[in-house]
Amino acid sequence: MPLHDAPEIKRGSRKQPPEKSDPERGQANDINGSKPALKNPAPTAPHSLSVLDNIAIMLDVDGTLLDIAPRPQEVFVPKNLRETLQRLRGQLDGAVAFVSGRPLEDIDRIFTPLKLPAVGGHGAEIRMPGDGRIKRHTRVVFDPALKAQFYEVAKLGPGIIVEDKDYSIALHYRLAPHLGGKVMDAVAAIYDRAGSHIFEILPGKSVVELKPRGFNKGIGLKYLMRHAPFAGRKPVFIGDDTTDHAAFAVLPDFKGIGYSVGGIVPGASFNFDGPEDVRLWLELLSRGVPVEAR
Repeated sequence: MPLHDAPEIKRGSRKQPPEKSDPERGQANDINGSKPALKNPAPTAPHSLSVLDNIAIMLDVDGTLLDIAPRPQEVFVPKNLRETLQRLRGQLDGAVAFVSGRPLEDIDRIFTPLKLPAVGGHGAEIRMPGDGRIKRHTRVVFDPALKAQFYEVAKLGPGIIVEDKDYSIALHYRLAPHLGGKVMDAVAAIYDRAGSHIFEILPGKSVVELKPRGFNKGIGLKYLMRHAPFAGRKPVFIGDDTTDHAAFAVLPDFKGIGYSVGGIVPGASFNFDGPEDVRLWLELLSRGVPVEAR
């Protein structure tokens, strides 16, 4: 399983066959037994990264940590991923968080019983560590007529799915990729009528979303970084699409590191091929395997 160039994960030279995660197992291996590496899309100063460094790990969910499913509710979380995140939380004194477009309630449903600090709804909701209190952005009520327009777009053909996230509305067309252009045009028309000063369009992987302005993942990430256990650490953020641009943009404020998934994203220093590679990399970190960029 290629991850590419840097950072490289240092490991022993003996190759092992693939195994499932096990608490008594030592290091994780990719499907070929070779060490994963990362693409380096731009010249970057050498630096090292390990679980003992003063970092905070911030993770997008869909398309980054989890493989995208045909329908949003069908995503699958491998059991060993929960174990990996739990280990990292212990090693980093709790400084592990989700930064997702999904509402917090949905994130918790997917990862139950694991409940991490999180930025949900593209920054509309922020759950703090410790007492778990939630900071919510002032709700912008979507006009029922506006929502109705999205459901009309879904009638373009079978396979178009409307996802009402409360703070935003999304149209998924993964099951109808041939209709992607028409969906995008229809949402752009809704956006023009609704007012570009009020809303913004967030295109993703076979999905397009309309959300109010005033909050985003970058604002949410900065809020977490001002509070324990994140304050004073360097954020390591991993994201995969346009909805993550705002989070990548604030990383320099904290001397953070950005990793994109499946393609080069502005603000990312390195790139993973896919979510499977992200999960392997996190597992290696959670098991104390040093990781360094070259």
